[in-house]
Amino acid sequence: MLTDGYHTDPGACTAKPHACEEYSVNDRFNQVLSRYRERLERENRLSETLDEATLAARRNEFLLHVGEDVARVLHALIIARKAKRIIELGTSYGYSTLFLADAARETGGVLMTFEIDERKQRYARGEIEAAGLGAQVEWHRGDATELLKRVEGPFDFVLIDLWKDLYVPCFETLYPKLAEHALVAADNILKPVHFRRDTEAYRAAVRAKPDLQSVLLPIGQGIELSCVWRKPH
Repeated sequence: MLTDGYHTDPGACTAKPHACEEYSVNDRFNQVLSRYRERLERENRLSETLDEATLAARRNEFLLHVGEDVARVLHALIIARKAKRIIELGTSYGYSTLFLADAARETGGVLMTFEIDERKQRYARGEIEAAGLGAQVEWHRGDATELLKRVEGPFDFVLIDLWKDLYVPCFETLYPKLAEHALVAADNILKPVHFRRDTEAYRAAVRAKPDLQSVLLPIGQGIELSCVWRKPH
């Protein structure tokens, strides 16, 4: 189970190898999370020194994470749903990947994560391996709108967090492949505000589906959470 600041005595678990393995994974998770937190602090300090134009030009250098509160909510939802097949659109540097992969470990599932930037994917893979979660992740690199056409469903959980103009086409590709009671979470619905046109188009697309129930969660940058619910015939 995902923990925070978990430290153990290696000699305390010799009679329970499964517990020792669990503690080891938790420690490795927390070490990686600490590195992400440190990186975020550095980036926050740097961003305060940059003007708006420079910040926009250097956007790809920054973590651009979902935020720890959102990540922990997604982690809990995956476990509650017992999701086995999980999709992440937009690996970036792997912050949310860490939480999704840990949840997949809990459910015995697999996370398929998609990223177009090779440098970002390489960084994310290194951190996920360091966290001891490499076995839970399938890495896909390229244009998600094309790659998703080749991946077979059904999917139990989806996180959409890539370029905002791709939200609708990616959702429409995934929609027929969603499992019963699948959950779809889309980030950045409320912020940044200059993406509002694309995110509102996404919300309209989701809410147009008669078998989806959606709610806007005002956490982080705003999460649109949708659940598949189909009436029995």
